[in-house]
Amino acid sequence: MNIVELQHKLIAAGRLPREGDDRVPYAFEKRILALLAARPVPDPWASWARGLWQAAVSCAAVALLLGVWVVLNPKVSSNATDLSQNFESTLLASVDQSDQSQ
Repeated sequence: MNIVELQHKLIAAGRLPREGDDRVPYAFEKRILALLAARPVPDPWASWARGLWQAAVSCAAVALLLGVWVVLNPKVSSNATDLSQNFESTLLASVDQSDQSQ
């Protein structure tokens, strides 16, 4: 059998108007509704919880790495200036100047 001829016959048969039964199959709508009801509903709280747990794990990893870095970091020499003392003297400089002017 010639394949090209068979293809033309099949295309011609597909283009013919259908004659016969136009009814919907038995319980078609019930099957479709059952499939829709069986479909899982996405839970927005589950996606939030998953994202928050991932964030908690990454934050714990960062805290752990910073803790290890602080522990393994060599001590600062005693010659270094104390930042808290510099900060306090800077904040109180204006108060000291106002006391001296009176």
